[in-house]
Amino acid sequence: MALYSYKAMNAGGNLVAGRMDAINLVDLEMRLKRMELDFVNGGPVRQQGWIAGARISRRELINFCFHLEQLTRSGVPILEGLTDLRDSLVHPRFKEVIAGMIESIEGGKTLSQAMQEHPGVFDGVFVSLVRAGEDSGNLPDVLRNLVESLKWQDELAAHTKKLLTYPAFLGTVVIAVTLFLMTYLVPRMASFIRNMGQELPLQTRLLIAVSDVFVNYWYLVVGLPLLAAVAAWIAVRVHPGARRRFDGLKLEIPWLGEILRKIILSRFASVFAMLYGSGISIIESLRATEDVVGNVVVKEALQRVGAMIAEGQNITVAFQNAGLFPPLVVRMLRVGENTGALDTALVNVGYFYNRDVRESIERVQAMIEPTMTLIVGVILGWVMLSVLGPIYDVITKLKI
Repeated sequence: MALYSYKAMNAGGNLVAGRMDAINLVDLEMRLKRMELDFVNGGPVRQQGWIAGARISRRELINFCFHLEQLTRSGVPILEGLTDLRDSLVHPRFKEVIAGMIESIEGGKTLSQAMQEHPGVFDGVFVSLVRAGEDSGNLPDVLRNLVESLKWQDELAAHTKKLLTYPAFLGTVVIAVTLFLMTYLVPRMASFIRNMGQELPLQTRLLIAVSDVFVNYWYLVVGLPLLAAVAAWIAVRVHPGARRRFDGLKLEIPWLGEILRKIILSRFASVFAMLYGSGISIIESLRATEDVVGNVVVKEALQRVGAMIAEGQNITVAFQNAGLFPPLVVRMLRVGENTGALDTALVNVGYFYNRDVRESIERVQAMIEPTMTLIVGVILGWVMLSVLGPIYDVITKLKI
């Protein structure tokens, strides 16, 4: 399906403009007719990145699932509930998506099939859970679980952003201080030191040499890191081997890599528990979570786990052999598998990692500030020692 813009006339004779997903113009006209609108003209919308796509935030999805859960639990039919949601939405793109879903359901499709037509809004896990809720008759409970999961993902994203933003800010400050010293302060002090006519110590000559590089070859100092970053980004996007190596390196970064691993495994455990608890088989749940983890190394490990389970190994042994979880978590999985409460065990694993992530982020942030302060102090100390050392030697000789 494609996105079409249209102009139509309502029952009151007023002109209405909007956008809607449709197969072609004939399908668009039929959809508008079912909405009691007379088609005037329209055409496909050219997609131009995120502006045309009008990205739908996780908060919008949380509100959508919450209201739909309340309506379905109250016995309101899906079509009526979606119509009420469409009329109450402010987000224009989401309103068009809901309108397209209404048309699809009126055409005989289920809610999950209608959602599947909009993969940019509802991912595979979302659709699988809704389908499981439809098959089991527990759609309100599935929607409630989706609300909790989306809230947890939003909180996790906030923790991740908090983890990355603070070091990035302090790193920017350190780089800015270094550039100021090397391009402005040191060159002015260097000319004064050279005019004193004495032999300069090694640290002073080294400081002046570094400052000359910054001043005379600033385009290399700035350009080479940027070019390297762009080249690495392109390689990661187009070459699977580079992507795998990059994802592996992210997990090996001191401090941050361990936290990232915990975030990924927390996300996996929570989503896998939700899928398995909704009645989806273990193999299908594993396949659905492969794209959720967002890391090629972990994804390949999950694929190995799925292959071992398909060959007849039990879940605990498969996860243990893949090296995904530490012994404590494997023990929790073993207890859950033996007692028949694997979904509860996975929920506990998710809670375990989520709590550990929050504590780890707080510890790392507590260490980052003094580390960055120490780095700035070392740079300033080097500059002051290199500049004031020769001046102090001259003053000492004058006194003698």
